[in-house]
Amino acid sequence: MKNGRITVGLPDLHPGRGYPVGAAFFSHSRFYPALIGNDIGCGMALWRTDLTLNKWSLDKLEKRLGSIDNPLQAEELPDDIPEHFCYSPGTIGGGNHFAELQQLDEIYQPEMLETWQLNKQQLLLLVHSGSRGLGQVILEQHVREHGHNGLIASSPEAQSYLQQHQQALDYACFNRQLIAERMLKRWRAHGSCLFDVSHNLLTSYTIGNVDGWLHRKGATPSDQGAVIIPGSRGDYSYLVQPLASDRSLFSLAHGAGRKWMRGECKARLTGRYNAEQLSRTAFGSRVICLDKQLIFQEAPEAYKPIGGVMDAMLQAGLVKLIARLKPVLTYKTRGNKE
Repeated sequence: MKNGRITVGLPDLHPGRGYPVGAAFFSHSRFYPALIGNDIGCGMALWRTDLTLNKWSLDKLEKRLGSIDNPLQAEELPDDIPEHFCYSPGTIGGGNHFAELQQLDEIYQPEMLETWQLNKQQLLLLVHSGSRGLGQVILEQHVREHGHNGLIASSPEAQSYLQQHQQALDYACFNRQLIAERMLKRWRAHGSCLFDVSHNLLTSYTIGNVDGWLHRKGATPSDQGAVIIPGSRGDYSYLVQPLASDRSLFSLAHGAGRKWMRGECKARLTGRYNAEQLSRTAFGSRVICLDKQLIFQEAPEAYKPIGGVMDAMLQAGLVKLIARLKPVLTYKTRGNKE
């Protein structure tokens, strides 16, 4: 990588499409859009809700939610949204994206939760999604015109990419809000966003007195306050207080990280589970995923245990634990694909 200076692999490091996921890269004078990939702005939004499990059964939550696979219609959106905010608005997308109701399980810093007015009775809503088709359009155009060689940061082409990159970041954040509000409306509930943090993005940064560009690909920023590190859909998630460090390029793992390639999951698991069994977890939580390929690809066994990822970051002095959460109801898709 020309003008590359530092590369960091995080505990959830795993192969991606052409470039690794769970990594951060620092360069000077030149940056590389292909490192960010096609899902610019992919990230996590955590919402506080007024839902409680003592008032809602899983059956009722699942039934009320129904399907949110179809994009919101124009009349359901604000009148003044930009044109580029119309890539499947209000939808989660495929792959490892999800929206999940979670419950506090263990509390390590009660004073932090008091600040957010959280308690163990409430359910929280975690939304993991990106810029949908917009990021793909931006990346394809860039690779078609410039390949994988990067852009000189001062060039007009670089400035054009940065403008498009910001549009994708803005849309991804807006879409996570749409998803959360859409779900809460189905449940006739209310909520508010505690934080929204992207983990696929390019940022101008100064590290070691060098002005350059920080590329995060599946790498959660550690310089923006509290963040959540989710496990698989059958594992815990951790709410953490980052301890920013240049050793990790001011980044953390963004999840557990894949253990198996998607194409091998169904063959590995078919003899042990069917799709119906995978829709229930060891926590007693439910996974709504009628895509019979995807539910095998997203099985807990396909991911690393989140405990090992968290232990690595704790030992490296990168985080302090705030709370541990467990899944209650996970939405992937109602799409019935064999």
